[in-house]
Amino acid sequence: MPIKIVLIFALFSFCFLSAQQQPGKDSLKVGLVLSGGGAKGLAHIGALKVIEKAGIKLDYIGGTSMGAIVGALYAAGYSAEELDSIFRKTNFVNLIQDNLPREAKSFYEKDDADRYALTLPFDKFKLSFPPAYSGGQNIYNELVRLLYPVRDVRNFRKLPIPFICMATDVETGDQVLLDKGYLPEALLASGALPSLFEPTEIDGKLLVDGGVMNNYPVDEVRQMGANFIIGVDVQHGLSDRESLLSATEILLQISNYRTARDMEKKANETDIYIKPDISTYSVIDFSSGATLIASGEKATEAKYPELRELALRQNAPKLPNRHLKVADSLVVNNLLLSGTSNYTRGYIKGKLRFELGDKISFKKLELGISNLAATGNFKTIKYELVTSEEGEDLILKLTENPNKTFLRMAVHYDDLYKTAALINLTKKNLLMKDDVGSFDFIIGDNVRYDLEYYVDKGFYWSFGLNSRLNAFNKEVDYNLLRTNFGLIEDPSIGEINLSVTDITSQVYIQTVLREEFAFILGVEEKYLKYSTKTLGTPSGQVPLITNNPNRTTFEKSNYFSTYGKLILDTYDDKYFPTQGLYFSGDFHLYLLSSDYNNNFKEFAVGKARMGAAFHVFDKFSLNLETEGGFKLGTSEVSALDFALGGYGAAMINNFIPFFGYDFLGLPGNSFVKAYGRLDYNFAPKNHLMFAANYANVEDDIFRTGEWFTPPNFSGYGLGYGWESFFGPVQVFYSWSPERAQSDVFFSIGYWF
Repeated sequence: MPIKIVLIFALFSFCFLSAQQQPGKDSLKVGLVLSGGGAKGLAHIGALKVIEKAGIKLDYIGGTSMGAIVGALYAAGYSAEELDSIFRKTNFVNLIQDNLPREAKSFYEKDDADRYALTLPFDKFKLSFPPAYSGGQNIYNELVRLLYPVRDVRNFRKLPIPFICMATDVETGDQVLLDKGYLPEALLASGALPSLFEPTEIDGKLLVDGGVMNNYPVDEVRQMGANFIIGVDVQHGLSDRESLLSATEILLQISNYRTARDMEKKANETDIYIKPDISTYSVIDFSSGATLIASGEKATEAKYPELRELALRQNAPKLPNRHLKVADSLVVNNLLLSGTSNYTRGYIKGKLRFELGDKISFKKLELGISNLAATGNFKTIKYELVTSEEGEDLILKLTENPNKTFLRMAVHYDDLYKTAALINLTKKNLLMKDDVGSFDFIIGDNVRYDLEYYVDKGFYWSFGLNSRLNAFNKEVDYNLLRTNFGLIEDPSIGEINLSVTDITSQVYIQTVLREEFAFILGVEEKYLKYSTKTLGTPSGQVPLITNNPNRTTFEKSNYFSTYGKLILDTYDDKYFPTQGLYFSGDFHLYLLSSDYNNNFKEFAVGKARMGAAFHVFDKFSLNLETEGGFKLGTSEVSALDFALGGYGAAMINNFIPFFGYDFLGLPGNSFVKAYGRLDYNFAPKNHLMFAANYANVEDDIFRTGEWFTPPNFSGYGLGYGWESFFGPVQVFYSWSPERAQSDVFFSIGYWF
């Protein structure tokens, strides 16, 4: 009898232990662990495809870095095929580099972006450098959009599939488990690779990539309740010196010391361990996304018998079709701000560029956030979308950039201003909230300056003032000056060296119309001087005053005017536009003058330029523009007439670029011009261009009807352009069938 009892007890114990080791269908809880690995984490998508095909029901998901991002999207409800489609369409370079579209910048900020090659924080006469390559703003925007359907889930364990992710406290070195809060923010922290992305602050902790301390959270997924683990490991082990060829790889090696040693133990704790063969790829090989996804699929297919056996043990009903529609629009009813002390609510709303209560696209929301980021005034811009009783709340959590002073630099060469080096000092919050002061000092063949002060009030009227000195010397046709200034005819004089000095000061107010147009009203004072080396004593109709015996002065007047401007600029690039629209209208009413030549009467000058850029086919884009200007009044002042010719992007007054003729080659008080340029972007940042322009220019062509006749002047340009790190490099061979002479125009760097 005792022997029977012992045998029965032993049999019962064996069955009990077997049941513990082999969970039944009701107690079987499957957890998925996805490691970090940067671009190699795309292999997780391929693995999920096979896991879905096997019919496995996932009960828990835990991940780190890219594994956290893929895992969270899957836990939120996206299918593996949907993830494949999403990631194949994603431009990872733009996301990582935080490339902001040019249209996201205000007109003031566009001018800055198109002028300076280098910007460095400059506080208390000390230079500093950014803490990381990217702030991760574009990635955060994309995560907010993709996870919008689960925006109100603040406990990640209550997602369709319970989820956790890992981060690292950069101050203590402790690993941090994230399972609550705003999911996009947690994912940004989990993937913040040191030096590549700035740390993310959550609940007072400064967090970076979870892979630093725990790149494969198998223990944490078991603690969630999983008793069967599927793991996909895309991290690579420690590399040899031949593989450490970049700063990113070296930093990854350093962060891998601990996790690489832990993986042998963690792999043994994984019931189905999947290791794709992707060791030849780096963490930034996002261009190989399709291959990486296929590698994950292939490695998981090798485990398919085990996966299928697991699915049969689960004995789950047929899994429902997973589908989560990516949101395309929303209505923001309330805007809640935090973290702003130097910028007003009106400034913030003005940058967002949408009205509360209106239905907007996610693209418009992201553009508004990009507008804020483009100012450079905020170190971090985190935002949450929350459903409330009144609709949708946009909670903006802003951290102001502590750097308020910046040193900026640029270099340039062109055929008009010659060599130039620019040093700029910019100070934000100089006198009040929302303001910025800037001073350019330009040295080289022509010393110049540009002083600006602007107070940006967003949707409300903004105001500013500026003062600018421009100066250059140029060999011009004597007959041009003779016609404009009434000098005597002298066949012995061909070209003379004309010196132009322009000092212009403006005070203005500005507002934004329909979110795109800038409307400006202001007053202006302009000092204008035209002179040349001594020609002798001219005996033309206009008496000339020469204080300096070595120079002859044609114009030396101060002009006082009021003006209005209307500007639209959605070109994606100032120098090589491939899409967008442009419009600029300017009207100046000249009321007073010091009248150096005793010929001033009130007059007005109006001009407008409009254009469009668009793709015509692969790598080819077309830029078409039309332009015109006129003078109203009987004043004989010709110093502010139009003069066409030359090539450039920083012309002053009424000097207009025109291929086929040298600078200031075609004068007149009115003109019309048509321009077209075909751009072949044959390699990244390299352009071959063909340009053509046509014009009528002379006095009063709108009154005489000459503006509507076939063009009298034409010109063509064949050129090459390179988008260098210090600005565009461009060279054009220019000719006109009306002239025997051709020109070559050459420029290096941003125009200023």
